[in-house]
Amino acid sequence: MKKKSAFGYVTLTAALSILLVACGGKSTSNNTDSSTAKSVSFSTAYKSSKAAIKGGTLNVAVVTDSPIKGIWSEQYYDDQTDADFMSPAAESLFSTDGSFKFTKDGAATITFDNDAKTATVKIKDNVKWSDGEPVTAQDYLFAYEQVANKDSETQRYTGALQNLEGLTEYHDGKSDSISGFEMPDGPDGKTAVLHFKEMKPSFTQSGNGYFLESAAPYHYLKDVPFKDMAASDKILKTPLFFGPFVMSKIVAGQSVEYTPNKYYYKGVPKLDKVTAEVVSSSSIAAALKNHKYDLALEMPTATYDNWKKISGYTNLGKEELSYTYLAFKVGKFDNDKSVNVLDKNAKMNNKSLRQAMAYALNNDDINAKFYPGGLRTTATTLIPPIFGEFHSDAKGYTLNIKKANSLLDKAGYKKGKDGYRTDPDGKKLTINFASMAGSDAAEAIAQDYIQQWKKIGLRVKLTSGRLLDYNNFYDKVEKDSKDIDVFQAAWGLSSEPSPADLYSEEAPYNMARFVTAENTKLLNDIDSQASLNTAHRVKAFKAWQDYMLDEAYVVPLQYRMAVTPVNNRVKNFNIAYGSDGTQWQDIQVTSASRAK
Repeated sequence: MKKKSAFGYVTLTAALSILLVACGGKSTSNNTDSSTAKSVSFSTAYKSSKAAIKGGTLNVAVVTDSPIKGIWSEQYYDDQTDADFMSPAAESLFSTDGSFKFTKDGAATITFDNDAKTATVKIKDNVKWSDGEPVTAQDYLFAYEQVANKDSETQRYTGALQNLEGLTEYHDGKSDSISGFEMPDGPDGKTAVLHFKEMKPSFTQSGNGYFLESAAPYHYLKDVPFKDMAASDKILKTPLFFGPFVMSKIVAGQSVEYTPNKYYYKGVPKLDKVTAEVVSSSSIAAALKNHKYDLALEMPTATYDNWKKISGYTNLGKEELSYTYLAFKVGKFDNDKSVNVLDKNAKMNNKSLRQAMAYALNNDDINAKFYPGGLRTTATTLIPPIFGEFHSDAKGYTLNIKKANSLLDKAGYKKGKDGYRTDPDGKKLTINFASMAGSDAAEAIAQDYIQQWKKIGLRVKLTSGRLLDYNNFYDKVEKDSKDIDVFQAAWGLSSEPSPADLYSEEAPYNMARFVTAENTKLLNDIDSQASLNTAHRVKAFKAWQDYMLDEAYVVPLQYRMAVTPVNNRVKNFNIAYGSDGTQWQDIQVTSASRAK
């Protein structure tokens, strides 16, 4: 799934409330992934000494094998592709540095009062929407209303956000307003004061979804009913943002053209125009060899050998705030109560079965075979190593067929004459596995998993008999389709390592739908008052990682490197995290044609 900006800001991820903050993971201009340093290393910046030309057009490829959903709203969008396409126009209210600490360089500043349990947000006076209207406290409030209104079709409403006083009551229809949102200078003012039930350890590190980092244009959208908001023309065709560029031409599902936002608070961008369009994973290498694009986002690392040495381009890379995972469906999401509900009788609600399926996979072999140069490494826990001391040194799951068979034998999954196991009640067991279509490697990896599971006597079939396109995959997963028992996907994370918004009882993104008292206890400890003490929080993180590995509701598979080819005519380009990285308004080109 979605969920990270390709450039300096990580704000679109922050809007998703999936916020993980690096501790000791500061990016530099020579960022190297420690887990792959022996095989490959990259710079995060391309430095050109050539003089820039005036204006010019930057052409961007976004690699995906599905059409753009095109939900141009930080409150309603749901996938990485939309985030990539929004990034030239959408911007967070707040900026962070390379260690994901708040700075004062953004559209607004935020300060905290632990005694009063408040956060004060001050929007800068010159911040305006692309139609020239000022961004106000009302716009910040409106973003909360979009997320929390019962009629909104958004997964942003999470347990973490409910730490804001009055948000639950507003969501449940018991109040027409959010009592914890104060506007001391009135709706048209520039100040908002947020009142929380508790102050959280993550508040100074991008907030971890406990508060929003986005605003929405109230003056523009106020007449659109919340139930119609995500599908309205004002969001799909003519969205407003306060970032560097304006979405001036949108071709549904395919491309976006951007022109400078003349009201941008940091000054008019230096480029005349930016274009971004969908390019399939099978054709992106040829497109780069033909020098069709200045840069490409979401490059398929499985085909790295096909594009790693294209003349005229420099490859930039960094450790991703993400991981690939395997999740087992064990329940449903109750939309009326906004909680996950565990089904004790679910097919996959057997820890031995889940553990056995994890032990059957040979991820080291997958990485070596399909991701050359160490661009993916076997994941050991659900907190990636980029998060420093919060990452546990647990070994995770590695190939062990003998142990997998033993687990299944002891749990009563007996093998028949056909070599396949029955369930503990003696009934035929067929497990439906969902995975996404993409590069040629996607099909090969899915089939490898199925063959590995066959080795331990499990009959596993692809959902719908094939890999699913991106949109269909997430539609089925999010709606708890009955033909999915286990699925493989990836989380793109932001900048604070608390996993509450991915795995709590109230989290829509907890798509395995597991709920246990112990998990709730461990998650609460990570974000507790006691965890304001870093040493306590480190222990809490490691306890949760150990628990998740043992229960195996969600099993980590791979950590990832992101590689971005950039044409050598591009100037001022840097993919480091935070304000250390490139800001769209600063990008320039040094010639009218791409370097070859």
